[in-house]
Amino acid sequence: MVNLLPYSIGLQLGAVWEEQTVRLPLAGNLAMVEARGLFVHIQIGDLEPVRLAFAWAQASHVALILGQTNFFQEFDVCFERSRHMIKIIRL
Repeated sequence: MVNLLPYSIGLQLGAVWEEQTVRLPLAGNLAMVEARGLFVHIQIGDLEPVRLAFAWAQASHVALILGQTNFFQEFDVCFERSRHMIKIIRL
């Protein structure tokens, strides 16, 4: 699964829809939503910045989804429910 970025968040990050030329097909209930490839540099806390690839959906009602490609290829994430804590470790 790829990272999915809602349209409104892409705009807030300064992306311009017309400048993104790589079209990406979405599946399931998002199959009718157009998406384009977008690279975003992110930094989580004090960790080194990383470039993530997103399918930028032309819809703001979709959720921000962090997927196997490539968020979970770059980070290990540990959910510790009893401590109400999430640990994110850069690989």
